[in-house]
Amino acid sequence: METREQIERFLASPAFGVVGASTNRHKFGNKVLRCYAQNGRRVVPVNPNESEIEQIPCVAGISDLPPEVKSISMITPPAVTEQLVPLAIEKGIENIWMQPGAESPGAVALCLQHNVNVIADGSCILVVLGYHDH
Repeated sequence: METREQIERFLASPAFGVVGASTNRHKFGNKVLRCYAQNGRRVVPVNPNESEIEQIPCVAGISDLPPEVKSISMITPPAVTEQLVPLAIEKGIENIWMQPGAESPGAVALCLQHNVNVIADGSCILVVLGYHDH
């Protein structure tokens, strides 16, 4: 499948999870969250230490995401990505986008084994959706 098709499938989700969401507006974990919101998409930040980010209620972990979340963006260090991908698979997440810097060969291989649509080629959702910092 081509990256464009993978991205279309990813973006078809009714709602999106942002794993590694941050309250720091300079971090990608915050920018990705705002990018979804700017594009009118339903987004759920995942952060065990926050109750809300950008006035959006947080969930503590991937297992707490609502069932309509079929796609997640991962903005996590590769070692954390590797630990979290099995939880996402268990939850039934269909699409995982590892933002540049979050990719892990082991995590990508696990996604492929479980027929999860994985984007980990350096594509950035901020570029694809057109993020504006304001």
